[in-house]
Amino acid sequence: MNRRTGQAKKNSAIPRHAMAGAAPSARRISHTQFIEHLRRAAARPSDGEALHAWALKTGAASHAPVSSSLITFYCSLSRPLLHAAFTVFADIPDAARDVASWNSLLNPLSRHRPLAALSHFRSMLCSSAADVIPSPHSFAAAFTAAARVPCASAGAAAHALACKLTSPGGSNNVFVSTALLNMYCKLGMTSDARRVFDEMPCRNAVSWTAMVSGYAAGKCSEEAFELFRLMLQECPLEKNEFVTTAVLSAVSVPSGLSMGVQVHGLVVKDGLVGFVSVENSLVTMYAKAEYMDAAQQVFESSKERNSITWSAMITGHAQNGEAESAARMFLQMHAAGFSPTEFTFVGVLNACSDMGALVLGKQSHSLMVKLGFEMQVYVKSALVDMYAKCGCIGDAKDGFLQLYDVDDVVLWTAMIAGHVQNGEHEEAMMLYAKMDKEGIMPSNLTITSVLRACACLAALEPGKQLHAQILKFGFGWVGSVGSALSTMYSKCGDLEDGMAVFRRMPDRDVIAWNSIISGFSQNGCGNGALDLFEEMKLEGTAPDYITFINVLCACSHMGLVDRGWTYFRSMTKDYGLTPRLDHYACMVDILSRAGLLKEAKEFIESITIDHGTCLWRIVLGSCRSLRDFDVGAYAGERLMELGTEDSSAYILLSNIYASQRKWSHVERVRHLMRLRGVNKDPGCSWVELNSRVNVFVVGEQHQHPEAENISAELMRLAKHMKDEGYRQTSQFSFSEELIVPGECPDDDQLELLAGSGTKGKENLKQLE
Repeated sequence: MNRRTGQAKKNSAIPRHAMAGAAPSARRISHTQFIEHLRRAAARPSDGEALHAWALKTGAASHAPVSSSLITFYCSLSRPLLHAAFTVFADIPDAARDVASWNSLLNPLSRHRPLAALSHFRSMLCSSAADVIPSPHSFAAAFTAAARVPCASAGAAAHALACKLTSPGGSNNVFVSTALLNMYCKLGMTSDARRVFDEMPCRNAVSWTAMVSGYAAGKCSEEAFELFRLMLQECPLEKNEFVTTAVLSAVSVPSGLSMGVQVHGLVVKDGLVGFVSVENSLVTMYAKAEYMDAAQQVFESSKERNSITWSAMITGHAQNGEAESAARMFLQMHAAGFSPTEFTFVGVLNACSDMGALVLGKQSHSLMVKLGFEMQVYVKSALVDMYAKCGCIGDAKDGFLQLYDVDDVVLWTAMIAGHVQNGEHEEAMMLYAKMDKEGIMPSNLTITSVLRACACLAALEPGKQLHAQILKFGFGWVGSVGSALSTMYSKCGDLEDGMAVFRRMPDRDVIAWNSIISGFSQNGCGNGALDLFEEMKLEGTAPDYITFINVLCACSHMGLVDRGWTYFRSMTKDYGLTPRLDHYACMVDILSRAGLLKEAKEFIESITIDHGTCLWRIVLGSCRSLRDFDVGAYAGERLMELGTEDSSAYILLSNIYASQRKWSHVERVRHLMRLRGVNKDPGCSWVELNSRVNVFVVGEQHQHPEAENISAELMRLAKHMKDEGYRQTSQFSFSEELIVPGECPDDDQLELLAGSGTKGKENLKQLE
């Protein structure tokens, strides 16, 4: 139809005389012929519009079959014109609307606008036409809509009505029952779905596949495999590529690999290997089970690879920590001429995140923009995560703001986690507050990220508020949430509540144990940390690398040199764990804190792995407190040779030489510091008071609204310390300027402490 004139366009899809507009023409083409012409016009929307114009002119549009076919036509387009379909349906007289008319709009609405579909179904039930009784297709569409909204109450109401009816629309119909159990599965109500399945008088392959898929989606692997075995016993002929794909998707953890291998054997035996969907499921299954060698074998033997096959391999490598392999496969896929899908981009962006491969990430970003995937929520979430993990938090924010109004928890979580990973903990907490205000339900990962922010800020009150939300939302104490909550309390110094959360966790994995052991160790409760480690071993939980870092830290704080050596050697001897740099650092710290600086020096020089500058930095720091000039100078010179960019190392070494009056060495270190462009970052500290985090930065005396009062109180405390006989030592000062002992008298140091402003000097005079 011409949109400007309203006239019907000429069209060869129907006879020329049918377009003449004469009323008798309606008798020259039957409704059946019209419907057939309309079906053929699906590929050419303009033809369908012309037919619609003809139907309006001739009055054929008032007939229910013709109107139903017009509704179906508009809804079957590549871009469904639902508004046109609504208009056609509204023009049908109430008395003329039959079940087919209602269903013609109900079915597409259930797929594209599920909430409107439920409203349409209710209107159908209230229809004035006596013969309008929901058919099996009506109920199937209602169940589909309820699952998509999702709305369990609407689905249950439709189920009750289906059971009440004794017509073909009753729930005993296999078509309706299959749609019903599929709805319950998608709503996560697998027990209700199984009840429907068991009550079905007869089942077909679709029913079996729907129930197995429901178990797989609900992470009920054992139930899925048990049902698959039951199907093989009761109706082996129903086995096909669809149910096989469904049962393979149930393998989500390494422990289920044996069952997956058995299904793989049946696939080979029954000749299902040639189905690309089955091969893709096999690749995905082995990848989820962390058996990438088998996944690679299936991939290489596949003769019908498609983009999904490549995406499954790329995602598998990324999820198993093989980021470089994932990136390499992405480049191979591109070279082979396969077009990436949104899942491909998610996989390769996750790999770029793990590798910190910003260049490849940006190239992938450019390609996804070209292919039109950039604005898809899951792709955008992966993009935000990639930029954040690569340190480009500004680019991550830009990506997030493009879809800021989308109520997608994955996108918000990616941005919150990005802030936390980049040390912007306050921004993470503020963004979570906005997310909560928008009414977006957080996920486990969201809660975990915000708890990490609270822990890093030692923000106990916000952490407690988040704890209340955890209880409100029903997350419980399982998995990462319980561990993160325990860590938050521990890092905030509340070991009692941290321990209470830990004890309530039903299944304590190694991450949970590491959290509580670390909390005790960091809060100076070394004995408690070591006791928990022994309890962990008694419960049969094998320690990992992080566990031993926490245990060795506890030994360091308690000065347990011999016990530290025992645990360090136990890593390799008892658990097959090769010590990493962090473990060597802990041992150096144990020796240094115990005053065994020469032993620490010898231990460092015996280490074969590349340890950079961190080990010598530990020794240098200990020399400051133990006043060992010789070892301190040796460690400092090694740091200079390695080109350290740590400003405190230069300051310490310079002050060591200054205390020995080796002025030429002092000048050399200062010159080296200037030459390398090393600057000391100002110190920063914070304290939470009345649910507010107060931040203090060296050199910013007047940034805080209570700066003058704080300065006065500091002066009072400093004067009191001086009266008590305290004198600040300057041998190893960490001041902003490199100083020489005696350059800064005690009174000047008090003035620096009070602040460089006029008010600070006035405070000093008042105290004197």
